[in-house]
Amino acid sequence: MIFKIISVFMIFIAVLALFGRVRFPGQTKLASMTCAKCGRYVIGKGPCACTKGKP
Repeated sequence: MIFKIISVFMIFIAVLALFGRVRFPGQTKLASMTCAKCGRYVIGKGPCACTKGKP
């Protein structure tokens, strides 16, 4: 009985590992929407808040 529980647990962990490696669509677009200086997400087409008030 314990062997069956351990084997089901190991199969479950293997399935979770496979799903963890899957790249979901849109990941590259999210990575490209970050500010180069501070790393925050930039929403819209305007400049980032870290560079707005600087001359």
